[in-house]
Amino acid sequence: MSGILDSVNLRTQMVGQNRLELLLFGLETDQQYGINVFKVREVLQCPELTEVPRQTSAIKGMAHIRGETIPVLDLSEAIGRNNVPQDQREDCFLIVAEYNRRTLAFLVRKVDRILNTQWDQIMAPPTEIGVENYLTAIFEYEGKLIEILDVEQILADLYPMATEVSKDVADDEVREKAREHQILIVDDSSVARNQMQRSLENLGIKVTSCNNGRMAWDLLRDMADRGTDVTEHFLMVISDIEMPEMDGYTLTSMVREDERMSKMHVVLHTSLSGGFNVSMVKKVGADGFLAKFNPDDLATAVVQRIQQVEKR
Repeated sequence: MSGILDSVNLRTQMVGQNRLELLLFGLETDQQYGINVFKVREVLQCPELTEVPRQTSAIKGMAHIRGETIPVLDLSEAIGRNNVPQDQREDCFLIVAEYNRRTLAFLVRKVDRILNTQWDQIMAPPTEIGVENYLTAIFEYEGKLIEILDVEQILADLYPMATEVSKDVADDEVREKAREHQILIVDDSSVARNQMQRSLENLGIKVTSCNNGRMAWDLLRDMADRGTDVTEHFLMVISDIEMPEMDGYTLTSMVREDERMSKMHVVLHTSLSGGFNVSMVKKVGADGFLAKFNPDDLATAVVQRIQQVEKR
C-alpha cells in the first residue's frame, strides 16, 4: 500500500498520448472503481474529521491536510450506496483530488493499485443502462469490469453551478454575431456537455456535441469526406481532454495532421489540474486551454474567436 501512496504524486506529473493511469479503489462492495491518477493529489489514511453544521449528508466533515482545510465526501453515499459508519472511518482512506478548481477528499473503503492503460481501451457505458446514473466509462481488467464514475455529475448534484453568461462578457452586438456560428463540443460527461451547451446557447451560438474524441473525429472526417469545409462550418472545437476511446490530445493531433482541417481552432478544457496541461496543449497544437467549468471563461474564449473571425 505504501508504494501506491508514495507513487501517486510522481505519476500526476506524467502525461502520454492517449495514455491513462487509473487508481483503483473500492467502496462497500467488491466492485472496483477507477479514478484518473492525474486528478489525484494524494492518498492518505482517513484522519479525524471536523463536522460541518447543516451540510449535505454526503459531506462528512472537513479534514486539515498539509495546512489546507478540505471537505470530505463519502463517495459511497454520494452515489446512493451505504455510508461509512463513523466508527469505521479510521480504517478507510481519503483520495484528495482536484475537480473544476475545487479540492475535495473522497472517502473510500480501500485503495488497491495503479493500472497503466490507453484511452482506446476505455469503453463508454452501454446505452441500454440509460443516462440517470453516475457512470462515465468502463474498463475490463482480468475478466472484471472496472467502473469510472462521472465525478462531474456527482459534484453538480451536490453543488449546482450557474450557466448564465454575464452581460459584461458578451454584449448584444456580440450575441447577434454569435447566432451566425456553430461550435462542436466534445465531452464524455453528460453534465459537462449540458453545462457548456446551456452557456453557449445563452450566448446565441448553435451547438453540436459528441460524447468522446472518437465520435468527434468520425464526425469531422465524414464531413470532410463529403466535401464540407469543417473549418468554415464550425467556428471552433471545444474538447475535454480525458475521454474514453480517444482523448482530447489525440483528437487535436489527428485534426492537425489532416490538411482538410489542420487550421481548425481547437480549445481543450479539463477538470484536471497541473502545469502539464499548458505544455501538452502547445505540444499537440491546440489553440487554447480552459479549466472547466466557468460560463464566463467559456464565453470569453468564444467571443475572442468570433472577434478573430470578424477581423478577417
